[in-house]
Formats: sequence, C-alpha cells, structure tokens
Amino acid sequence: MDRREVAAVLAYIGRLDPRTIRTGTGDARDQIAQWQELLDDVPFATAHGWDVRDAIRSHVLDSPYPILPVDIARRWRAHRRDRLDRHTDPTPAADPDDPATWRAELLRSRNAVAAGVAAPSTHRHITSGGRPRDIEERMRSIGSCIPPAVRAELGRYRPAHAARETTVAKGVPDALSVRCEWCHAPAGAPCRQRRASPDGAARGNAVRATPHPSRVDLATARMDPHRAA
Repeated sequence: MDRREVAAVLAYIGRLDPRTIRTGTGDARDQIAQWQELLDDVPFATAHGWDVRDAIRSHVLDSPYPILPVDIARRWRAHRRDRLDRHTDPTPAADPDDPATWRAELLRSRNAVAAGVAAPSTHRHITSGGRPRDIEERMRSIGSCIPPAVRAELGRYRPAHAARETTVAKGVPDALSVRCEWCHAPAGAPCRQRRASPDGAARGNAVRATPHPSRVDLATARMDPHRAA
C-alpha cells in the first residue's frame, strides 16, 4: 500500500475504533509513515479474496485491543500462505530442456497467486478439464501410455506381466483374471509354487512364470461358457 491507501485504512479504522485516531498533524503524519513502512508489501485489495477492510473488521470484532499494522501484515501473510498451500503448479509451457525459462515461468505463476492477481490452480481444477487433445491423439496412435519400445524393455524385468500381455494380445483367455483354485492366488496376482511336504502341508512361495493349468481352464470356461459345457 502507498501512503494514500494507508491514510484511507487509518480513516476506516478510526470509524470503527476511535482509540486509534491521532488528532495532531505531526502525530498523524508519523502514524501514516509507520504504517506504510510495515504495510508496504500488503495490498489494499486483490481480485481473489483479500480486502484489508475485512481483516480490520475481523480484528475489531475478535480482539479487545486496538489494531496494529503488524496485525494486518500477519493476516495478509496467512492469507497468502493459504493460497499457496492450495495451489498446484500447472505444467509450464516453456521447453523443459531450458531449466531457467521453466523455473522463471513457475515463479511467475506462484508470485501471481501469492499476490492475489491469479486464483490458485488446484489439483481438482487441473484434472477436471480432461486431457489435452494432443495426448488423446498420441494415445490413439500408440494404444497405450507406455511406448512399445519401453514396454518391450520392461518385459525383461517383469516376465509374468509380459507373458500375460502377450497372451491377451493373441486372444487367449487371461488366466490371471480369475482366482487360482490350486495356489489360491487372487485375481491379478501370478500363481505361486505349491509343494506338498511329507506331513501333507503345502509349502513353497516362489512365483511361477506361467499360471497353473487349472487356472487357465477356469479362465477359458468363463470366457467361453459353451466350451466349458
């Protein structure tokens, strides 16, 4: 706030709480200078939720003590901190290979939110608009969010998952879509080895690269009931 806005703030406070009024010309000038020094980075009002008059009224209603400039400054900082806590940085339009420009755009976005010039960009607001059109086109072209080359490379580290994808691509029933009645693996989880110990108890917990035959038969029966009959 500049000196003119600070003078307007003090006049407004004087109407609500006459204890803060300074009658002497020198006292009023010193008071304006002191308040302006502490409220230099506090806006009078913003387009998104802040008005210094609301902060003044709240203090007068809640506190028996005369309001001080630090009371307003603290309320503004709390308001700004709340806005930033609710803000989720949108993806900058700058080239990510240019870190300086990328960071500068992020800072401009955050500073605009902190100053009340822009509204916080919440996670819900970001996701509610749907995916950009170029992402939809890319998804249709590759058929998956994981590019084929990357998927093939990942297959080396998750053979069971890769075998399942290959099976489904060939039109064969997905055995992992049903629960295995032999090893009791839940749907979606790979089968595990079960060995019978001499006392008849089931032992072993190693993951099988292929599902148990009974699980394959069950998945086939669910996919084609006429074949099961």
